Amino acid sequence: MSTPAPGPSVLFVCVHNAGRSQMAAAFLTHLAGDKVEVRSAGSAPADTVNAAVVEAMKEVGIDISAETPKVLTVEAVQASDMVITMGCGDTCPVFPGKRYLDWQLDDPAGQGVASVRPIRDEIERRIRGLLRELDG
Repeated sequence: MSTPAPGPSVLFVCVHNAGRSQMAAAFLTHLAGDKVEVRSAGSAPADTVNAAVVEAMKEVGIDISAETPKVLTVEAVQASDMVITMGCGDTCPVFPGKRYLDWQLDDPAGQGVASVRPIRDEIERRIRGLLRELDG
């Protein structure tokens, strides 16, 4: 007996996979549970997730301190139904049948928690909108 196919899969991409894409993936995982398969990656991943991003997410009850930046692979794109880039001009391999979105967002790199909060809140707003769209 085969298991039912999972829901949609979404890949979030930014250059370092240390800020915006980590926050987006964490919000979608937190809000959608196992209804959506979530991935994040970067073309030039950092060594660690941005500490101010970890702190800003902790403020809203989401712990991403154990996450590590991952390198963007062709396989990750192929395995995803939707690819969302984070306004960083990342070049993503393009495959037919995928939906591509680009969210223009400020880069939290080098910013303190106070500057990361509005970016976090905008990402959460967009994730909630994306979930309504996926549910609809």
